[in-house]
Amino acid sequence: MGQIYKVVAVSGSVQSPSRTSALVEQLVNTLGDAVPIEVQHIDLGTLAPLIGSALSRAQLPAAAEASIQAIESADVLIVASPVYRGSYTGLFKHLFDFVHHEALIDVPVLLAATGGSERHALVIDHQLRPLFSFFQARTLPIGVYATEQDFSHYEVTSAPLLARIRLAIERAVPLLDRAPALEVQAASIPLAA
Repeated sequence: MGQIYKVVAVSGSVQSPSRTSALVEQLVNTLGDAVPIEVQHIDLGTLAPLIGSALSRAQLPAAAEASIQAIESADVLIVASPVYRGSYTGLFKHLFDFVHHEALIDVPVLLAATGGSERHALVIDHQLRPLFSFFQARTLPIGVYATEQDFSHYEVTSAPLLARIRLAIERAVPLLDRAPALEVQAASIPLAA
């Protein structure tokens, strides 16, 4: 049967229903058609009251801590945020501020975003990709951006968007196996003379 990938799917929308959550669901379903997966959904709308006032991880309630631990132990992350003023939402960033900076090394991350128009499409490469580069995650080659016109009643209905999702998954599947992170001993690194 092969490996079952533990997928953690994060929707950065605080609205319900939301186009961002619908996009995440379509990505998860398409990935599930390609490889065996076990999915945990993290909905920022549910977490917002739990993380909004926390200034440190020690202040998080148990449910929020469990979500952070799920993110940190994922084999694959699917993350999406609505675009707000040219970037991902503040609460989306706040959520990832609690994730340990070394927890996502080499974790494949499929990036997605939703916005009101095509003019925000570069948010994936200009905002989301740098965030996950900080974590040294492996952002997958094709991100998926969707506008309001791609949905009907909070379901993906656009043929071009569905084709892009299929292509993103097709390009992602060969890259899903995590390379083991190298542990480097500080004492073994020679200092420059």
